[in-house]
Amino acid sequence: MKLLVVLLASVALCAGGAIPQIPGDNSHYVEGESRYIWMPDGEGKPHLVDLQAPPEEEILRTRNGANNQYWLYTRHNPTTPQILINGDANSVQSSNFQANRPTAVIAHGWNSDGNSEVNTLITSALLAVDDCNVIVLDWRSAASGLYTTSVLLVPNVGQHLGNFLQWLINTTGSSWTQIHLIGHSLGAHIMGNAGRHVWSQPWRITGLDPAGPQWGGNSNALNRFSGVHVESIHTDGGLLGIMDPISDADFYPNGGRNPQPGCFISTCSHSRAYELFASSVRTNHFVGRLCENFSQAENSQCTGSGLNMGNNILTKRGYVVIVTMSCIFKSRKSLH
Repeated sequence: MKLLVVLLASVALCAGGAIPQIPGDNSHYVEGESRYIWMPDGEGKPHLVDLQAPPEEEILRTRNGANNQYWLYTRHNPTTPQILINGDANSVQSSNFQANRPTAVIAHGWNSDGNSEVNTLITSALLAVDDCNVIVLDWRSAASGLYTTSVLLVPNVGQHLGNFLQWLINTTGSSWTQIHLIGHSLGAHIMGNAGRHVWSQPWRITGLDPAGPQWGGNSNALNRFSGVHVESIHTDGGLLGIMDPISDADFYPNGGRNPQPGCFISTCSHSRAYELFASSVRTNHFVGRLCENFSQAENSQCTGSGLNMGNNILTKRGYVVIVTMSCIFKSRKSLH
């Protein structure tokens, strides 16, 4: 019997350290056990990540939130950004920023930058329906190292973002009631740290499939105390995204797991969260059903009252609710 136990343990160890061969396919992944996982870059290309890789000490010393860039888009400059510089009032006064308008801030995930699809897709959707300020957080400096390094830099990046937003509000006379933070993957946890750094004042935070690997039980993860109203849209839960409800309102389209409609691999399902959100901003047509428990959400068996997923409404509220829904994905064109 003792020999059998040893053999079984060895098999489990080998399985946890096995290198997956199909790019983007994370069907092998077991949270907390697997060493390798495929993660997409800003354009959806899968990269094999070693979750046990030692963080890069040089990058930890030289790259942090001080390297953040803040790109402003408005209806007057919908595709060419104006650069806002923390502490430089002239950079704001000479820009198209309007303090009396809503302000959305978007944060990309690992191995991405300000030009990545998550930013362009959501920015164009927001400006199509609202005369607002859209600020893209480009944190490529801290996002371009090993995943294990970027995870450790997330809190600092978020704290610098919080400081920038507090300065922006003080400088322009804007208000936290006009602020909506939107983050995908690691970007969702950046928004969580930014919100808590400024005493949970952002009026709304939306986490788009908040990153899962190394975030389960992590005190730096996005949570419901990060803002006045916090919501998450889970599309690759248990793999690249967190599956557990972590927000005031947690939405689980199609059960919140891979494969999402139109997807065959995990990396596709992970990106589906921001595609669905961008679509919801334009049309506000995704209506979920309130769940009595988490099991109902996982199995898409909820029958409670309806709640809208996504959209750009700042006054939206949901108090610790779990929502499931079915989203039929036809083509990328249908989201534009």
